[in-house]
Amino acid sequence: MSKLPAAFQPVPLLDLKAQFATIREEVREAIDRVVESQHFILGPEVEALEREVAEYSGCAYGIGVSSGTDALLVSLMAIDLKPGDEVITTPYTFFATAGAIARLGGKPILVDIDPLTYNIDSAQIEAAVTRAIMPVHLYGQMADMDPVMEIAERRGLFVIEDAAQAIGSEYKGLRAGSIGHLGCFSFFPSKNLGGIGDGGMVTSTDAELAHRVKLLRNHGYSPKYYNKVLGGNFRLDAIQAAVLRVKLKYLDQWTEARQRNAAAYRDLFGEAGLAVTLEEFSGGSPGVVLPFESPNVRHIYNQFVIRSHRRDELLNHLKERQIGAEIYYPVPMHLQECFAELGYGKGDFLASESAADQTLALPIYPELTVEELSSVAYAIAEFHAS
Repeated sequence: MSKLPAAFQPVPLLDLKAQFATIREEVREAIDRVVESQHFILGPEVEALEREVAEYSGCAYGIGVSSGTDALLVSLMAIDLKPGDEVITTPYTFFATAGAIARLGGKPILVDIDPLTYNIDSAQIEAAVTRAIMPVHLYGQMADMDPVMEIAERRGLFVIEDAAQAIGSEYKGLRAGSIGHLGCFSFFPSKNLGGIGDGGMVTSTDAELAHRVKLLRNHGYSPKYYNKVLGGNFRLDAIQAAVLRVKLKYLDQWTEARQRNAAAYRDLFGEAGLAVTLEEFSGGSPGVVLPFESPNVRHIYNQFVIRSHRRDELLNHLKERQIGAEIYYPVPMHLQECFAELGYGKGDFLASESAADQTLALPIYPELTVEELSSVAYAIAEFHAS
């Protein structure tokens, strides 16, 4: 693998057009159905999607909302988060998680990640907080939920799962969004289940919390114009729901393709002699660390994330070869300017800082061909051979 294959070709990080080509007519029919109905916000399509996602996720309730960020916000509102309330979460994730806590006046209490899974290190959680724990199921793999739930139950805390990247992932046979009190999903177009715009879902097995989320997403109306609580406009559009219902039928098939692609990468990197353990990597080995799958999980590979000592150089090399790659996430939450008042500083969360400096996401979407997967692996092998 020291030479580029004859079939070397450019590969995008994500190709949504390739997916759309396989379901074009079904999507158009779904959109036409909504347009003909002229029922664009909430309504039958949203209600059907809520039932289908709830069933898929092993939950009793699903509440469609306007985005993954709004799913987090409305869930925190549903547990009556007050200014100054503390919520445990991770510094290594997309901004919306800690941002939602702070936006409502809460205080994010950060806990470093497990360097293998990139999820919150449950062994480091201290439960002396006032309100909730918000674990993030990053990159398509669920966090270690047993210790999280044990601490929460013992201390009387809520658990809100940030499952934005994890629909269909499992922990000991339980689906993301079904273990905590509330689960939050994103249907951003790049997600495994992505819409044609923004959208999200809150799941729950708790009837009272689900009812409260449903009230809050629509100004607290019950009935219309009679406001029971102070809510907001977090409603899901019917067109998004209709398109997502089409895609949901194919989600397991697409997940299996992502898992096959991940296995193919492992074979290719193994053949090239590039795959190393985290321990070897930490000792200075020049290879790359491949994603770790925890025991008893179903990893859905929202992202395929590797580690490299020369990450930025590798990224530039891949760009030159027209290979798509992305850094998720270059700045952990404790080093973001807007969170300076939390009092954290560089060196406080070493595992998160290392991940931010070393990780790189490669193409993993279901429609990748064998030739495209090989092109990615060969380009990385070429870089390490230079």
